[in-house]
Amino acid sequence: MDVAGRLPRLRGALDAAGCDALLVTSLTNIRYLAGFTGSAGMLLILPDEVVLVTDGRYETQSEEQLAAAGVAARTEIGQYARQQEVTKALVASAAVGRLGLEAAHVSWARQRAFAADWFAGVSLVPTVGLVEALRRVKDPGEVDRVVRAAAIADAALASVRPMLAEGPTEAAFGLALDFEIRRLGATGNSFETIVASGPNAAKPHHRPSPRQVQHHELIVLDFGAMVDGYCSDMTRTVCVDEPTPEMQRVVDVVLASQAAGVAAVRAGVACADVDRACREVIGAAGWGERFMHGTGHGVGLDIHEAPAVAATSSDTLAAGHVVTVEPGVYLAGIGGARIEDTVVVTDDGCWPVTTTSKDMRVCET
Repeated sequence: MDVAGRLPRLRGALDAAGCDALLVTSLTNIRYLAGFTGSAGMLLILPDEVVLVTDGRYETQSEEQLAAAGVAARTEIGQYARQQEVTKALVASAAVGRLGLEAAHVSWARQRAFAADWFAGVSLVPTVGLVEALRRVKDPGEVDRVVRAAAIADAALASVRPMLAEGPTEAAFGLALDFEIRRLGATGNSFETIVASGPNAAKPHHRPSPRQVQHHELIVLDFGAMVDGYCSDMTRTVCVDEPTPEMQRVVDVVLASQAAGVAAVRAGVACADVDRACREVIGAAGWGERFMHGTGHGVGLDIHEAPAVAATSSDTLAAGHVVTVEPGVYLAGIGGARIEDTVVVTDDGCWPVTTTSKDMRVCET
């Protein structure tokens, strides 16, 4: 990944955002810009230098990670009072008149402390999405990490899927899937695994429960792996033996909806149009009101990031975006289905990084 090339692009956006310098406090954005993965820190981007401010736990790690990323930045180490002193002095010595803060990542209490104690006399400018705008288009290294995370998730499901025929609890199957994801080399899950069977499949974000998986009912599996900080995301709906006719129709409609959404994805297409392609299929089947969430979202260092693929979205797809397409139908008290792929947007369409078959059948006992 060209981590070092990101800071110049960010600096080029500061003037239009109305600031001379930027204090990055989102840990995800710090990782993106500098390669630092610690749990505490700030990245001060001044006109002529970049300084990572963190505490003594990360003295060695910060230097190693900045060097590995090829980022020309120095580190300042200390506890809260020292961090305040150093950061205040750096801003003053650089004669910064307008210091940008990440509005979405600074609490009210912290902003008040910055205004009163850290940067008194400096105009604090709320900025929105400066780093996130850069993160939308993935470079080849980022795509490679998402692909590797998806490959681990695919392999993990293939390994444990036959276990469903034995009637495990949702929780037991989720634990087995999570363990396999780790065993295959992921650093962790990209979000809490969803295993939703029978009536629970009507809850889009159901948490695995002690309920035992039954034959002839739909089971929604939504999960992902993480590799070097980058996430994957996939949903498959499966069934042990034949589903009921009503649930088979639900799956068929969701499959057709998802295929229509994926076919609509390409650079230059409005995200709302991709959502509409999915929603029209489900609406024509009479279940428009039972598709209660957006069609998808961006995937990268965060499992949910820009662009949003939803009816209310004003985003437009671009080559290099990595997004999900995940329509669903949820019938309260009965069950539901969701099918999701993560795809990389290209000029003439897209290609999926999730490769698990959408065949719903789990082998019979």
